Amino acid sequence: MHRTIGVTACDPRTLIDPLENVLANVARCLDAADALTTWESAVRKGFVTVEHLRAVQWKSPMMRRLAVEVGMLSDSGLETYYVGRLRRIGIIVQQQAVVAGRRVDGLIGSRLVIQIDGFEHHSDRRQRRADIAHDRALRLLGYTVLRYSYEDVMFAWPRVEAEIRAAIAQGLHLLR
Repeated sequence: MHRTIGVTACDPRTLIDPLENVLANVARCLDAADALTTWESAVRKGFVTVEHLRAVQWKSPMMRRLAVEVGMLSDSGLETYYVGRLRRIGIIVQQQAVVAGRRVDGLIGSRLVIQIDGFEHHSDRRQRRADIAHDRALRLLGYTVLRYSYEDVMFAWPRVEAEIRAAIAQGLHLLR
């Protein structure tokens, strides 16, 4: 239970806090990537709009930063999570760029494609075959494709980050 003064007033006897207060506490208690993932999930689920979040008079710099960063480009919380973590270390990711006729989860620079395979969107054989075919097409066009699973992003993030940093250090994100 949080004993904080919320962003919006509510009856102290109620058991349900307004969403703005919940999101404020999320921003106070979680790291930035986890908080952004939660905020974007609330938007994706239709509980709140991006415009509303940006209009609220948030009480802390972290909350104000989240309100600016929150968007609708991620297809899943997993995508929000990885993009948030990369942005925190200064890596700019263009989300949902169209490359070779299909959207990619992330494009770094002009040539480094990041694909995130969460179970929800990549659980059947047909989708997996299409993903592999698109990877081949991208490689033939000179792109580098790094594809990560849910487990990679959530449980092996230091390795994922190191691989992405190594690809950038090698210039794989640049047009040659």
